[in-house]
Amino acid sequence: MIISVVVVLEALALLGAAAWYAFELLSGAPVLTFWGAIFTLGLLLAFSVWLFAVGHFLFRGYRWTRAAALVAQLFALTIGFPTMTGGLVWQGLAMLVPALVAIVFLFQKDVVAYASRTGGTSAAL
Repeated sequence: MIISVVVVLEALALLGAAAWYAFELLSGAPVLTFWGAIFTLGLLLAFSVWLFAVGHFLFRGYRWTRAAALVAQLFALTIGFPTMTGGLVWQGLAMLVPALVAIVFLFQKDVVAYASRTGGTSAAL
């Protein structure tokens, strides 16, 4: 449950970043290319939706979500560490600490046992 909460909070943070990015675009902030900025906004939104799905299905105990959550945490580490060493210490720690906590919990025996569902009993397409 802790990992699900961390992943959903990360999804909310990305959604907030996407909203801030869209506001900046609409307020006329200078960008190198308009379509590149739209693409970046689309990536922020898509990754946020993906994290919401991972958090939801991890809470329900699906097996595939452990790998997806681990990849998301590794992305957070690769962004958080340079952020922290680049002078934005609090922002970097805000990315690093939840990612490290989630990674530690992802490999706990209880989590591995809980996240062992492969799907429902109905046939898949």
